Amino acid sequence: MTKKIVITGIGATSPLGGTAPESWNALLAGESGARSLEHDWVAKYELPVTFAAEAKVRPEEVLERPVAKRLDPSSQFALISAKEAWADAGSPDVAPERLGVDYATGIGGIWTLLDAWDTLRERGPRRVLPMTVPMLMPNAASAAISMHFEARAFARTVASACASSTESLANAYEHLQLGYADVVIAGGSESAVHPITLASFSSMQALSRRNDDPAHASRPYSVDRDGFVMGEGAASLVLETEEHALARGARIYAELAGGSVSADSYHITANDPEGRGASRAVLDALAQAGATVDDVTHINAHATSTPVGDIAEYTALRNVFGDRVHEIPVSATKASTGHLLGGTGALEAVFTVLALQNRLAPPTINLTTQDPEIPLRISGEPQPLGDGPQLAISNSFGFGGHNAVVAIRTP
Repeated sequence: MTKKIVITGIGATSPLGGTAPESWNALLAGESGARSLEHDWVAKYELPVTFAAEAKVRPEEVLERPVAKRLDPSSQFALISAKEAWADAGSPDVAPERLGVDYATGIGGIWTLLDAWDTLRERGPRRVLPMTVPMLMPNAASAAISMHFEARAFARTVASACASSTESLANAYEHLQLGYADVVIAGGSESAVHPITLASFSSMQALSRRNDDPAHASRPYSVDRDGFVMGEGAASLVLETEEHALARGARIYAELAGGSVSADSYHITANDPEGRGASRAVLDALAQAGATVDDVTHINAHATSTPVGDIAEYTALRNVFGDRVHEIPVSATKASTGHLLGGTGALEAVFTVLALQNRLAPPTINLTTQDPEIPLRISGEPQPLGDGPQLAISNSFGFGGHNAVVAIRTP
């Protein structure tokens, strides 16, 4: 028998705000999290891109210093958002052996790794901190969360580039369906606003170079889009079986009705231009939800603001929905947040939950002239979703050809 999986807690620390409500309110207000970088390394390395969407609230302002010192920034953000989501869920009373963690990152502890390399080269091996490996390893965030909440069912890690945290939600859905846990903390985190990543993405011409106007640099679907904006932060969701949630009298935000992943097997960085893998992931997520394409009332698109990527996603959606895709309210929230890489899917899932709860699709800012090749229903203002049952999909696609989609439903 298929179980109903519900969302009972949300948390986020993002370029728009230090909490999920702050991030949501700033998103609705049309704010941008992109700002010029004030670090001395921007000029030192003569970086061609001098801005990013850094987290609005720094983790050291939130975490106790002894805790922060033992975690890379990516894990710091993860723990902050997980604690918010847990409190928002009412701190569920669940046996440790029935509590699991499905968490994600695209890159992991890059600051720890490269700082340690600098220390080794400049000061020798004796000055490399003993906690370096536990801090840089990709599973550090899931480990930190599991230890903080005494989650002993499992602590799993997904690293599938920009699809990572949507895949972690799909995994959590499966693990709850299979009875491996009653409650799961799922999400993703990234802190990769670093000179090496900015230089690398710039070299592949993936980043916007609007150094003189960061707030308007991320512009999905606009004819003059020129690349994505690097972002950082984390988002977490508390998921549980409906039976467990009802038994403890929990408030339920929405149902995680399905989650699916697929692979393009096409190119290490480019999407399949025919959208075959992405289309299959959307259809599989809807099938898990027991829904059809006619039931979908909102789409949170991956929409990174790259010239090729936005068209590839549109092609995939058109494959699935046909001409009806032009009637569905679409939000491209990376226009406001930038691209959080491995953390982006979880943040967009949080926004999707709040969109359905408030029956309001968030605006897509910076859309000056919409690309005629992508005639989706997009607006610079919030779009009403109307009355009745709501079903949304949230898409994520990553380097390596990873595709991940979740379906979220409210009555």
